[in-house]
Order: sequence, then structure tokens, then C-alpha cells
Amino acid sequence: MTFLAVAIPPSLVSFLPFILIIAVFYLLLIRPNQKKQQHWQQMLSNLKTGDRVTTTGGIRGTIISVKDDVFQLRIPPDNIKLEVVKSAIASVTTEEEAK
Repeated sequence: MTFLAVAIPPSLVSFLPFILIIAVFYLLLIRPNQKKQQHWQQMLSNLKTGDRVTTTGGIRGTIISVKDDVFQLRIPPDNIKLEVVKSAIASVTTEEEAK
């Protein structure tokens, strides 16, 4: 058996650790955040009247009105109406999640 010896240029060998570090950062940090951002954007685009939501401030309410970039929420127990921007919605609480 004969093996072919391939000479790798020294400049490429010196950059190889940097390339590996960038690849690891992308796979462990950047890509998961991109997926999370896409999921959040999709959730915001699917919101409709009657959905129960939680804001980033921890306020829970039901959407009663949808405008371009603003939602109007009804907050129990006193049925207070509150207007929040779309970016303040942290999550949706649906009936399936409650069961």
C-alpha cells in the first residue's frame, strides 16, 4: 500500500483553528438564535383577535384589536384595555398549551 502525502500550505494550517472557532460559534450561538427569531416572527404574524398572550413585562391578556404594529389587550379581572406594540409580545397562551 502506498499513501499519497499531500502538503498543506503553512498559511492554511495557521488559519485552520480560526475557521474552526468561527464554525463552532455559528453552530452553537448564531444559528439557534436565528431559528428562535424566525419562530417568534412567525408567532407574531399569526396572532389574531381572541388569542391569549403574555407581554415581555409579564402582563397577560386577550387580544381584542389588531392594528399594524399595535395590539389592544383586555387585562382581567377588571377588563382594563391596554395597548402594546407587537414587539412586546413574548408568547401566546393557547387552549392546547393549557391542557
